[in-house]
Amino acid sequence: MMLALNTLCSNKIGWWKMSLIKQRRFAPYFLTQFLGAFNDNVFKNALVILLTYKIVSAHSNILVNLAAVIFILPFFLFSPLAGQIADKFEKSALIRKIKWVEIGIMCLGVLGLYLNSIPMLLGVLFLMGTQSAFFGPIKYSILPQHLESDELMGGNALVEAGTFLAILFGTILGGILASFDQYVLPVSVAVLTFSIMGRLVSQFIPEAQAEQPDLVIDHNPIRAGKSIFKTLASDTAIFYTVFGISWFWFFGATFLTQLPNFSREYLQGDPYVATVLMAMFSIGIGLGSFISSKLSRGKVEIGLVPIGAFGLTIFGAYLGLMDIPFSAQGNTVASIFTKWVYIKALLALLLLSISGGLFIVPLYAFVQHKTPIEYLSRNIAANNILNALFMVIAGIFAIICFKFGNSIQSLFAIVALMNAAVAIFIFRRVPEFTMQLGAWLLMHSIYRIGKHDLDNIPEEGAAILACNHVAFVDPIVIGAVSPRPMRFVMYHKIYNLPLVHHFFKHAGAIPVAPMKEDPELLNKAYDSIAEALKNGELVCIFPEGGLTPDGTLQDLKPGIERMLERTPVPVIPMAISGLWGTWFSRHKGRAMKGWPRDWLKQINVYTGKSIPPEQVNVANLKEEILKLRGAEL
Repeated sequence: MMLALNTLCSNKIGWWKMSLIKQRRFAPYFLTQFLGAFNDNVFKNALVILLTYKIVSAHSNILVNLAAVIFILPFFLFSPLAGQIADKFEKSALIRKIKWVEIGIMCLGVLGLYLNSIPMLLGVLFLMGTQSAFFGPIKYSILPQHLESDELMGGNALVEAGTFLAILFGTILGGILASFDQYVLPVSVAVLTFSIMGRLVSQFIPEAQAEQPDLVIDHNPIRAGKSIFKTLASDTAIFYTVFGISWFWFFGATFLTQLPNFSREYLQGDPYVATVLMAMFSIGIGLGSFISSKLSRGKVEIGLVPIGAFGLTIFGAYLGLMDIPFSAQGNTVASIFTKWVYIKALLALLLLSISGGLFIVPLYAFVQHKTPIEYLSRNIAANNILNALFMVIAGIFAIICFKFGNSIQSLFAIVALMNAAVAIFIFRRVPEFTMQLGAWLLMHSIYRIGKHDLDNIPEEGAAILACNHVAFVDPIVIGAVSPRPMRFVMYHKIYNLPLVHHFFKHAGAIPVAPMKEDPELLNKAYDSIAEALKNGELVCIFPEGGLTPDGTLQDLKPGIERMLERTPVPVIPMAISGLWGTWFSRHKGRAMKGWPRDWLKQINVYTGKSIPPEQVNVANLKEEILKLRGAEL
């Protein structure tokens, strides 16, 4: 099972965005990576079965675990070089070269099978790991070049679902073929056929230009490894996102590796029951991936990550703590669905894996979306190294737990509790995850939101967003719909509220106070705004200086003119309508009084065209915001 997981070290909206499958910019790539994962697992699982039952009888456990180490070793050795190569050269040509290498490796594998040579087969496994290490950075870094930003969630969902299903089907087929008395011919025909098919399909992958053709490649793996991890660590959000991805493979490796023994010891199932458990795990990941794409509605929605983390903890702990009575009578696939205790275990496993899909897809999409494209492949390479390391640690951790007398269920419970601790650690370091969760819940449980002309927000570069201020949730609404993160300027007393100060601080909010309250803080706020704009960030202000008391647009404060004097940048007028009269507005004198009302009310966010800084003054900016808002309040 560990071997299967190692393969993974490596969305217009519509239901699941299946239309991508029909498009040349995605379909050949998807089929190429699917066939590669499928073929890897046909060969690897066939080899595990052969090592266990046919080629040797003594020391089979040692050989199987040695095989896992041999496959994962190339990720440590070659990922730094692979990431550099993927950034330096055109990616579709690299994929085709890698697929030619795969065919050659499979030919050596066939020869090893005919010669019945364990050293040669283990050497082939090392070469397969090397090929996967070089393909991994391309696998994820090519997506942002062929997909729009609002397609990344859907594209990643399809890739993750397809890869897990490829692992499942490849593992099953490899086991079936290896069970034949005359196994050499069917295994050989299968692996050669699928590797050739992968090469043929890869011919149709569109060109993906080199992002850093002048890059000087460092062939020293230690020095190059330090360099890519230094780049990764330079962005806190990306670093902890990659850490979260690697933790998922620790979690997934732990559960997936133990499923066969869990089936035998707790469910008293035959080998086919173990296959059903693996199938449910893979199908659940696929379902979770597609659900994440559907719920994101085209946005890289990291607010789904805490939901996935919560599910992993709850359902993992349930599997670890549930009471499963021992039965002397063995179970088949048919009989296991007749007993409620077993059905509950299967449902828990399915919901756990669905949670995994909700957790992992936004993380990969976030790394692709946020990392500058010129070194995305190297960040993916660093991710692959950490993934491999975490999976090795997972195996060692499981062995230690068993040495201390823990059962498989105890291991599940321990890892589930560790997941809660890791999730809290990551979310404290990157509060955007929990803040986006709050925004997502607000926008999908209380309001229906209409988004208008958001493409007027520049994809990069500094700008000031200036919006009317209707309700306390205005920043959440704007943050939820914006295609880019931004820094909000907010009243210092709200910024310093005990329960939310930590999140506002880590989200980069800028506290401000009127001159009569705290002139020093006001000047500091202007300095922070100027610095953010010089760094190319978006800054959102509410130029009225406070919430509207009657729903109308109040006179704008002159602060925005002072900001533009220091740092001339474009100004994007915005308007929110529909929030006046809601629980979060001052419709009845005080906001958030009594019980929330106006559930599922339609609200709208309008975005105007960019105004050059030299043309901005409080009078014309107010006029532009009024035009956007219209008669709506």
